[in-house]
Amino acid sequence: MSKLAITDLDLKGKRVFMRVDFNVPVKDGKVGDDLRIRASVPTIQYAMDRGAVLILASHLGRPKGGVELKYSLAPVAARLTELLGKEVKFIPDCVGSAAENAAAAARSGDVVLLENLRFYREEEDNDPGFAQKLARLAPLYVNDAFGTAHRAHASTEGITHCVERAAAGFLMEKELRYLGDALEKPQRPFVAIMGGVKISDKIEVIENLLGKVDTLLIGGAMMFTFLKSQGKEIGKSHYEPDRLDLARDLMARAMNEGASKILLPKDAIASTGIEDEASAHLVQAGRIPDGEMGLDIGAETLAWYSATIRTAKTIVWNGPMGVFEKDAFAAGTLGIARAVAGSKAISIVGGGDSAAAVAKAGVVDQITHISTGGGASLEFLAGRILPGVAALTDK
Repeated sequence: MSKLAITDLDLKGKRVFMRVDFNVPVKDGKVGDDLRIRASVPTIQYAMDRGAVLILASHLGRPKGGVELKYSLAPVAARLTELLGKEVKFIPDCVGSAAENAAAAARSGDVVLLENLRFYREEEDNDPGFAQKLARLAPLYVNDAFGTAHRAHASTEGITHCVERAAAGFLMEKELRYLGDALEKPQRPFVAIMGGVKISDKIEVIENLLGKVDTLLIGGAMMFTFLKSQGKEIGKSHYEPDRLDLARDLMARAMNEGASKILLPKDAIASTGIEDEASAHLVQAGRIPDGEMGLDIGAETLAWYSATIRTAKTIVWNGPMGVFEKDAFAAGTLGIARAVAGSKAISIVGGGDSAAAVAKAGVVDQITHISTGGGASLEFLAGRILPGVAALTDK
């Protein structure tokens, strides 16, 4: 890392503003999946043990620039209290006198959690005045929220210009290390698995990976844009008409450069629609009947892809193979999850749907690294600079 890390900071007795990613599901006042909270506990515990005064800040959900109680972080403070075995004081605001008084009153080893940053529109606008208000709470800054590192918001970018030093937390370091090593110095064979709905969401990722990976496995609805570009029959499967030339170009580049192979599904599970699970049946991926749509990869493709995965020494997976929320169209995604988990490779799974698929397959503990940031991991894999990382203090 060319940026300061939390281990580079003298924390004893210092107030530290730590941006975390506690954007977790909350229902009936209780936290559901607490993966993102647990992921930042090592950084929080490290700072506590070294006598820091911790001021934690996060967003939750998508409030419309005002207070919405359903997006309050109060339940998160309760869950973090349980995880730390120490009271986390919740403050019902993130700026102003309530937050400033709480920060001033806190002592070494104390942990304070501020209310949802996005209750203020100024957060997402990266308003300089709002960033200065946040910076009043602490002279040191630590970003452990990889999931928001691709956003230039007041708490991820603006605040770094108003504090003495800005460093990365352990989770941020871990995310950058695994993703960075995969791109810059992967153990080979290097296999990437790309799924999801749209090529347009992952154009830059695919383009950046071509020439870096040995094999790129394509699944999800995006496979039909590739197949359609080759003149295949895809029925009423979802595809992007304006991306057909791009799909042809990507296939041609893979063949001409010779460094990467792109594999497309041979068979698929088709039905009349997502809600019609009863009529799900196996078809050739390039011969889907009119009136039907492909909603998952088929058994032959799963076996073929799994065999490729078994040869890998580095795997990056982002995006499901089908509509895995429906049992009739889940076999491909869950099969890929188990194949990745069963491999001896360094396995890196993007956040979002891919992480959910790994959890549904029951193989979370067998994956080397599950990213806490779907969008951030995609942008990193696309070769983009992440504002939340670039803004940290250079070593």
